[in-house]
Amino acid sequence: MASFMLVRHKVRDYAEWKPGYDAHGPHRLEAGLTERYLLCGASDPNEVVILFEAKDLTLAKAFAESADLREAMQRVGVVDKPDIYFLTS
Repeated sequence: MASFMLVRHKVRDYAEWKPGYDAHGPHRLEAGLTERYLLCGASDPNEVVILFEAKDLTLAKAFAESADLREAMQRVGVVDKPDIYFLTS
């Protein structure tokens, strides 16, 4: 059974957000998350949806709740509370 984490949030400016998101990649890898899709809204490119495959949902949940992630999101310009879903197939 595959496990996933889906994240949706708005950013102030996608072009400014993306390099910071990329720089945080090693933290996602440590949490067992592999990016499968990074999508922007068709009518609003500052609305971002990311689908990660998760090796372990417990690790993914801990990452999603971490102070490190909250601080990183604030630093790179996330402007709303992210919607985060944990999914299985």
